Order: sequence, then structure tokens, then C-alpha cells
Amino acid sequence: MDLVIRNARVIDGSGGDSYTADVGIDGGRIAEIRKAGDGPRPSGQRTLDADGLALSPGFIDMHAHSDLALLRDPDHSAKAAQGVTLEVLGQDGLSYAPVDDRTLAEVRKAITGWNGDGCDIDFDWRTVGEYLDRLDRQGIAVNAAYLIPQGTVRMYAVGWDDREATPEEMDRMRQLVAEGMEQGAVGMSSGLTYTPGMYAKDSELSELCKVVARYDGYYCPHHRSYGAGALQAYEEMVNLTREADCALHLAHATMNFGVNKGKAPDLLTLLDGALDAGADISLDTYPYTPGCTTLVAMLPSWASEGGPEAILTRLQDDATAEKIRHHMEVIGADGCHGVPIEWDTIEISGVSDPGLASCVGKTIQQSADMRGEEPWVTARRLLINDKLGSTILQHVGHEENVRQIMRHRVHTGGSDGILQGFKPHPRAYGTFPQYLGRYSRELGILSLEETVEHLTSRPAARLRLPDRGLVREGYRADLVLFDPETVAAGSTFESPRTLPVGIPHVLIDGKSVIEDGKRTDVLAGRAVRRTTA
Repeated sequence: MDLVIRNARVIDGSGGDSYTADVGIDGGRIAEIRKAGDGPRPSGQRTLDADGLALSPGFIDMHAHSDLALLRDPDHSAKAAQGVTLEVLGQDGLSYAPVDDRTLAEVRKAITGWNGDGCDIDFDWRTVGEYLDRLDRQGIAVNAAYLIPQGTVRMYAVGWDDREATPEEMDRMRQLVAEGMEQGAVGMSSGLTYTPGMYAKDSELSELCKVVARYDGYYCPHHRSYGAGALQAYEEMVNLTREADCALHLAHATMNFGVNKGKAPDLLTLLDGALDAGADISLDTYPYTPGCTTLVAMLPSWASEGGPEAILTRLQDDATAEKIRHHMEVIGADGCHGVPIEWDTIEISGVSDPGLASCVGKTIQQSADMRGEEPWVTARRLLINDKLGSTILQHVGHEENVRQIMRHRVHTGGSDGILQGFKPHPRAYGTFPQYLGRYSRELGILSLEETVEHLTSRPAARLRLPDRGLVREGYRADLVLFDPETVAAGSTFESPRTLPVGIPHVLIDGKSVIEDGKRTDVLAGRAVRRTTA
């Protein structure tokens, strides 16, 4: 065989008890698993002694924002060093395919804060299939699956107007979604607090979900509120997908802001009722309390109609800017989940203009206090000067909610990792070792076997991948070796780009991506396309 891993503590991803075995790899797949004492040991051209280490399937990041990072950064240690062997891209309804020239230019501006402006990327694709082909042609650090972004689809077919789609536009959106699914997408995402995706009514979303369901894909919404009305927003997505007979995966399923403190049981009761009634639902979370997005996302949707240039025009007009402030601070903007904004919870984590770097690491309130001005004045200036490119950490989560949701029977792991900015959220570099180290070993929220199941076989089942997510003979050799006693996230809010410890080996397709704790030059990742198997 190509490689034999000896004396591994196999945590196979099923949730069952671990066992000691030798695991043989050949041709990129697991060829033999020989438990200790069960006859002759397999032999290989290379051997790796795993004594003291756990061997598990590679981790699947169900919510990643590496759409351009995989093309820009061949190393991609942010994810590879965590043991991530597959990321799901195209999240929150906004990404770079399918597009035409106009839509591509607009979406690049709209999500500069997530992925950079892309000036270093050759955008030589327009369709979903061409984007996936580009990943394959270039070679990438880890595998990647793709969700069709509903906001981009609406941008393409309708534009940035807050109105219902015409029958012709609706047909065009159905066609774009069908083409994307045929070309290999695993489902469709939405960002229903982001423009222009939020302008879609449930009837429009349902029609697109019906298309996704025909291809056995799933719908992954960032729903309409994680604050005021969060429970109703979850219920809306459950009802919508049940009506469309479409599988549902709830993105970064949190209950945030003061109004939702202690309300995780209400969400879980809602989901359990739907699951018991036959709904096909899963969810992902990250093991941290703050969220992360862009500062412009906090604006009311009416202020974002028309796209980035229209937003900047409104911000530069004093009278309109005052209306925006009133909506955000007094009424509660839909961009801030219906909750009046608290500027001391909004920390600037990144800026597009390096000249504004002094803002990073400070809340809007702190920067305003230093200037002796109202926080909206500070926020407005930053939005204009940074051309809407600023990212934020939003400190509005609750630890008890995080812990209760991660125990749920359909829970999976997702980093929601934004890799841009001077001070990104540590979840981008730390989500998976944070689960293994802090929440499993230290806090005992989940056993190690349960934790691995949440991060491997559960997401593989949602993605309908028949040969990933378990340590089984015949399965792909996407594997992680980690030390259960030391594995931990190195990233912190102070040093967010520090790599984890206790993960010495990561293999993709049987090839070493991380070896003895260091990134190799291997680019074993490929696009993972929808399968009907």
C-alpha cells in the first residue's frame, strides 16, 4: 500500500466507541483497517506511527468564506492546519457565480469586506461549473463544495431593486439555479439580512427551493433575523422549505442579542417538532459568542437599495444619513436584526484602506469617545472613507445558547470564517480545534466521539457524499491525526491568525497536506460536485 498508519486510536466519525487499529491507504482511499490483534498487519511503502494520536475523518467546514482565498493563497493553513479537508463555499447568498460582467463587478464591491476586492484574481469564470473547473485546474489546498448564492442570482436577474420579480425574471432565476445544480452545486444559500437577497419574498424563495429539491440539494439560509423575531425567522424557514419539500440547513444557527438570552431551548423545541414531523433539517454553529460581518450590513435595507454606489450617495447626504441613524439607533434596522444598534458591541476587525488601520480593534463607541463625537458620526465617516469595506466583530452572543445548540442531534460545525482584515474573528483559524479542545476535552459538552461525528459524518450526510465522513474501507483517505490531550485553538481575539496545536498530520486523497505540524506544498484539494449516489 502507499501508506500504513499504525497504532491509531480510530475515532471513525460514526459516534461509536474508538478502537486501536492499523489503517492502510492506497490510491487515495482507505484500503484496509486492521484492528489490534486481528491477524497480520498491513504493510506499505511508507508507515506512520500514530501511537498516542487519534485518527478521524477530515473535518468538513459547513460554512466557509474561502471563495477567493483558495485561489489567492495556495498555502491556506488557516483551514488545512485545523484538519479541515472540505469547505462549503457560496455562503450567505453572495458569491461570484453565476454572474455576468455587470453582476461580477457589483458583487465584488458588495463583499469586499468578506473576500477582498479580488484585484489579484483572474475572474476567468462566469458560471458555477466554470468556477468549480477553475478550482480543479488551479489545484487548491483543501476540497471545496459550492452553494448557489440566491442574492447573486437575484442581482443577476432583477438587480438591486426592492420589488417583486416579474414572471420573466422569476423564470430566469429558476434557470440559473437549475444550471448551477446541474453543474455541481450542492444547494442554494441566502443572506436574508443582506441586499439584494433580502428583497425576495417567501413565495420567490420557495420557487427556487423547489428547483433545488429536484436535484436533491439543500437550502442554506442566513435567515431574516438573529435578534428581534429570531424564533419567527427560524419558523419561517422551516415552513418555507417544508412547503417546497426541500432539505434545510440553518447557517450559523445562533440566538443572539439581549432579547434572546437563554432562549436556545425555544429554538430546539421548534426544530425537534419539525424533525419529528418528518422535516429534513440540519444546522451549523461556530464555538464562539461574537459574530462577524461587514459594517455596511448593519444599515437598514432601504438604505442599501440600488447597490454600493447608491449606499455611498445616501451616506454622503446629511438629511438621508440622519434618517439612517434614526432607523439604526432608535427603531432597529433590519440589517441589525431589528434591534437598536449598540455601538459598544461593534468592534472594527478589518478595513480595506490601510490608512484607516487605527480603527481596528476598537469599538465604534471607543473610537467616537476618542474623537469626542457621536458614534454615528464615526461610523458614517468610516463607511464612506473605507468605501463600505470594513468588517466587524459583533459582541452580542450568549455562551449558554452556544452550548445548548451544539448538543443538538442535527448539529454540525461551521467556522463562518472571514479571512480578510487586520484582526479577523479567531473562528477562521480556530473553530475545529476549539470544538475538540475546549468544548470536548475541557468542558465535556460533547464526548470526543460525539464531537468528531458532528464535524465529519453528519456534514457528509447533509452533502450527500457517499464516500466521505467516516473511517471505512473504500472511503476517501481524507484523514486527520490529532492529539486528544493537547489539541487546541491557537487563535485568540488578540492574535487571531495563530495556528492550532496538537494536529500533526492531515491527509487529503491520501496525500500529506500537514506533515509533522507543518504545511507541505501539496495541493490535493478539488471541487466536490453534487452527487446523486
